[in-house]
Amino acid sequence: MNNRRLPFIILSIIAFIVILALSSSLFYTISATERAVMFYPFGKGLDKDNVVGPGTHMKAPWNDVYIYKVNEMSSEENMDVLDKNGLSIHIDITVRYYPIPDKIGYIHEQFTRDYESVLVIPEVRSTVRQVMGRYTAEEIYSTKRAEVETAIKSETEKILNLNNVHATAVLIRSIMLPEQIKVAIESKLQQEQEALAYQFRLDKEKSEAERKRIQAEGEARANNIINNSLTDKLLKMRGIEATLELAKSPNSKVVVVGSGKDGMPLILGNN
Repeated sequence: MNNRRLPFIILSIIAFIVILALSSSLFYTISATERAVMFYPFGKGLDKDNVVGPGTHMKAPWNDVYIYKVNEMSSEENMDVLDKNGLSIHIDITVRYYPIPDKIGYIHEQFTRDYESVLVIPEVRSTVRQVMGRYTAEEIYSTKRAEVETAIKSETEKILNLNNVHATAVLIRSIMLPEQIKVAIESKLQQEQEALAYQFRLDKEKSEAERKRIQAEGEARANNIINNSLTDKLLKMRGIEATLELAKSPNSKVVVVGSGKDGMPLILGNN
């Protein structure tokens, strides 16, 4: 009985070994940050439109699977470019990108899995040179750096999107100019800042002078109004009122109305 089972046991062991050896060809796993496309050598070839999602999958041993990372990736580039005036600038940039997941079949057909070196990097470098050539070194180094980055990203993204790759950012990490040019630019920027500070102080002093002038004019108009309203009769009346108030003082003895200068009341005390 045991001898009859022996061939089956041997065949089972052989089958297990064969399956184990072929398991890497029969099964494949796609992680959450990956997608894959299949190539059928005995069928329709590259299946561009059916993208395989995350999970463990089974395939025929003779079919090929091409796995792509679809999470955001980055590449750093160092390059020399010319500015608007032909000045050489060394620049370090970082480009962040990812392949559009549903289009990896088309990427594979055109560029294969080396699409970064075949497509992304060459296009980024070309765009950087074109954009930098529109600006002077001073603008790139100081006043229009953000504008340059935006232009590079916009134009790079437009080209890569046409080839099913999305560029999320193109950043300028550093800009290196010839030392004498750098010193000249920094000196010019410092002088511009000093000029702006001087203009600010000058405008402030002008505003203060204008405020004082308006205040003086207001006070002068007020004095004119008061002077025009002070007639002799009004002054006499105010003098009489003041005299009567003074007469109420304990020190006042005699008040002679109309005996003072200009007919103003006269107060006579103890002395």
